[in-house]
Amino acid sequence: MFTRFTTAIFFVFAYSPITDAAEVSFERDVMPVLSRAGCNSGACHGNLNGKGGFKLSLKGEDPTTDIAALTREMLARRTDPHHPAESLLLLKGTGKVPHEGGSRFSPTSTEYAALHGWIAAGCLPDKPNGPTLTRLDVTPAAKILIEPADRFNVKAIAHFSDGTKRDVTHLAAFEFTTVGIAKITPAGEVIREATGETVLLVRYLAQVDPVRIVFLPDRPIPEMGTIPVNNEIDKLVLAQLRELRLKPADLAPDHVFLRRAFLDTCGILPTPTETRAFLADNDPKKRERLIDKLLSRPEFAEYWAQKWSDLLRNEEKSLDKKGVAVFYRWIAAQIAADRPLNEFARDILAASGSTYANPAANFWRAVREPTQRSEAVAQVFLGIRIGCARCHNHPFDRWTSDEYYGFAALFARIDYRVGDSTRGDKFDKHEFVGEQFVFQNRDGEMIHPRTKKPAKPTLLGAKSPNFGPDSDRLTGLADWVASPGNPFFARTQVNRIWLHLMGRGLVDPNDDFRATNPPTNPELLDYLAKDFAVGGFHLKRTVKKIMSSRTYQLASTVRERTTMGDDLHNSHAAVMPLEAEQLLDALAQVTDVPVRFAGYPLGVRANQVPAPPQSGRRGFDGMGERFLKVFGKPDRLLTCECERNDDPGLLQAFQLITGELMNEMVRNPDNRVGKLLLAGKSDAEILEEIYLAALCRRPTETESKKLLALLANAKERRAAWEDVFWAVVNSKEFLLRR
Repeated sequence: MFTRFTTAIFFVFAYSPITDAAEVSFERDVMPVLSRAGCNSGACHGNLNGKGGFKLSLKGEDPTTDIAALTREMLARRTDPHHPAESLLLLKGTGKVPHEGGSRFSPTSTEYAALHGWIAAGCLPDKPNGPTLTRLDVTPAAKILIEPADRFNVKAIAHFSDGTKRDVTHLAAFEFTTVGIAKITPAGEVIREATGETVLLVRYLAQVDPVRIVFLPDRPIPEMGTIPVNNEIDKLVLAQLRELRLKPADLAPDHVFLRRAFLDTCGILPTPTETRAFLADNDPKKRERLIDKLLSRPEFAEYWAQKWSDLLRNEEKSLDKKGVAVFYRWIAAQIAADRPLNEFARDILAASGSTYANPAANFWRAVREPTQRSEAVAQVFLGIRIGCARCHNHPFDRWTSDEYYGFAALFARIDYRVGDSTRGDKFDKHEFVGEQFVFQNRDGEMIHPRTKKPAKPTLLGAKSPNFGPDSDRLTGLADWVASPGNPFFARTQVNRIWLHLMGRGLVDPNDDFRATNPPTNPELLDYLAKDFAVGGFHLKRTVKKIMSSRTYQLASTVRERTTMGDDLHNSHAAVMPLEAEQLLDALAQVTDVPVRFAGYPLGVRANQVPAPPQSGRRGFDGMGERFLKVFGKPDRLLTCECERNDDPGLLQAFQLITGELMNEMVRNPDNRVGKLLLAGKSDAEILEEIYLAALCRRPTETESKKLLALLANAKERRAAWEDVFWAVVNSKEFLLRR
């Protein structure tokens, strides 16, 4: 038996960089092999219920349990130190016995060597207080290859707490974020499969390092030396476009920029008078002056208050109608005053008292459970989705279950007193109509489900203060979030602003910051975050900086085929459908027919209504609510922009083509067409007015010729104008922000 044992070890380590079986570490060698082979992934034995009676901890988060599963269960057949090669772990991993997952490695691989060596050495756990992984360095961090170049090698170096470092390329797990762009060999050679862009995630133990990879066709480097830059944003965007050999689009025409700027800042269209004035202005700085005017308008605060209301779950079922109204007005007042967003966040997180007298406290009225609160705060203010860590260590991020419950412990003492409230829904214990009071109890803890003990309150990724028995946990949290040194807040907020102005966040999804979801332009994100903090966390300042850049002002249409294929690097403006509120307000403004919302005076715009529609009411009073619902206005049940749905569908087409609201607006005798006809305007004058109101431009010569000929030959002038009016507001140019 001794001879067989020593022979096996000699055979295995002829193929391994490990020279002594005693050097094989379960945590530093075996667990990485199980991750590399996919054994402890969520789709395999790392599943909550395991697979085939064999369960491992997800991504190797619990080594003690994994050793027990490998050595003690199934009559110890999975690992056999006396006959290592006959261990089920190796037989199934190499496909020598039936295995649903198929063959995961060959008998001559380094993976086999590591597993065999550990089993042969007695399946020993690591010694206590052994070296731990402190850092993973993967080189290169980014790579751009131009045909005919089609391959390169990555190298992963692990750094440990005892000062040692080690090449772990042969133990690292590799995963691409995009399928079909590239493949990678076990030795770490990346090989092109198609031109395009992807990110390679290199994982070793709990550390993940991304490698941005771009395979480009052999195309000429565009000439960019004469392209002007307005600010640092343009410099960073152009530097990346030059690397990618993408030529940016030309500047958008004045009428396109005007319409875009009004929609993005205030959610409305300019009036024909405002459009005429802007188009006739020859001042080279007129765009900058327009931005300043828009940022000072009350519509800016109302529009961006809607965005924050979506995130902060400002909806009537949880808050009641008065609570929604006072919360919305408070948010709008903060934005109008350009209150620093970190102070705005502090006010919300530390809020207590009456939900009517202190509107910011309504946020806690909307999120009622400790885990729900922790996930909402992390996502909105820190850009972190920690929900996966509720059951196990986060599979794609750094957060552990202990950190999850430690963060949730900060919110365990929030409680409520009900004033003169009445229960709004007998089936929902959280729904009340009336005032509530938010306060913190002196006791109450978050019980960790694994330890069955109270979790210690902790901040995410930061040194936590000592929260004593009577500490104000919310104020401690609020101070940390609002601190200029917070590593998450500024990056999250500028990425959100970039999303709303540019159509896509530099990190996408915009509230999912993690190493495995890197930004498309890291240097630009770093600059914006630093500039935002240095500038005092002011929303208007950052909005102006982005809108003043040439990058924001680019056209959405270009002649370069390669540029049109770019959706990530801001080589041209994004084309987006109008949001529900934008579209309804635009229709009301262009037709000059106000929409009635139940419970609000006639003339209130959709972006001024604090709460989303609660029910579809019959008659014209309910048409506005139904329209908003069909076009994706969120119910505000999630703390995420993703709840807003702008995907087109048949219901939207029916609303625009034959809907009651559209028919009422187009056929109303007192609408814009009716008033112009009554004023005795000519067909040419009416056509120009409609185009300026809807599209911010005058009709082209071809459009004028065809439409005026149609109107001249019409038997009923009013009916013909209704057809033209209907066609304009159903055009793509009207329905899209471009």
